[in-house]
Amino acid sequence: MTLFALSLLLAAAFVHATWNLLLKKAQGGPAFQWLFGVLSVGLYLPAVLAWCWYRPTHLSTTMVAVIAGSSVLHTLYYGVLQRGYRVGDLSVVYPLARGTGPFLAVIGAVLILGERPTAGVMAGGILIIAGVFVLSGAGAWSRRGAPSGAAVTYGLATGVVIASYTLWDKNAVSAIGIAPLLLDWGTNCGRTVLLAPVAWRRRPELRNHWLRHRREALGVALLNPLAYIFVLTALEVTPVSHIAPAREISILIGSLMGIRLLGEGNARVRLLGAAGMTLGLILIVTDGSMLWLPG
Repeated sequence: MTLFALSLLLAAAFVHATWNLLLKKAQGGPAFQWLFGVLSVGLYLPAVLAWCWYRPTHLSTTMVAVIAGSSVLHTLYYGVLQRGYRVGDLSVVYPLARGTGPFLAVIGAVLILGERPTAGVMAGGILIIAGVFVLSGAGAWSRRGAPSGAAVTYGLATGVVIASYTLWDKNAVSAIGIAPLLLDWGTNCGRTVLLAPVAWRRRPELRNHWLRHRREALGVALLNPLAYIFVLTALEVTPVSHIAPAREISILIGSLMGIRLLGEGNARVRLLGAAGMTLGLILIVTDGSMLWLPG
């Protein structure tokens, strides 16, 4: 992995954990997802227009179909993730989602894209699974009394969707050649269209979100695309089996935010699970080289 790609992923990790904290605070549903989607479309429209002026792009039927598919996957992702945050703690749902997602993406990269992971990658996968079980146990003792079973289920379901859209979007930017900015913006446009009927039926809820969680909506609208554009840019030239795990350094960041800023309990157990998952991800990124010490 190049230094440029690694720098993009580290920046994306901090931005990603931050917008997830804002999403957790908002406790929103489909109406909130529509709200920050519309705001994202508006906020990034000038950048899209500037890009199209600088580098004119003709969208083929294939490109439009791929963007539409990405819109469906990302709509499902936000829906499952938001539901998880409504029934569980950030420091449980976030690591489960972000930890299982890359592991499944690596498996998909092997089966679909023909990538071949080494023993180091497999060892990292085992550590990720162990971390999942530790974090699942931590959820059962949450002092907030959240239903741990539901939190774990939604966290794992989110991981499945993450793996799906990672593989889909990797193909979009590297094989089909859709620019990361255009893919993300087009996906947000598609999400707003898909959720428009729901938002219309929930107008009072939408109005309430704007009045009570305006700052969170604007924060997610700005930071969410930025984090993913960083990731998509790295995906253009780097294998999924490296990118998907490497971006999940945000696991520890998200866990720390949930513990320190939201007062979620069992810090030691949760950090132990998150640390194990992060170690597994590092093994995947370094191809297991950290297992061999000099001398």
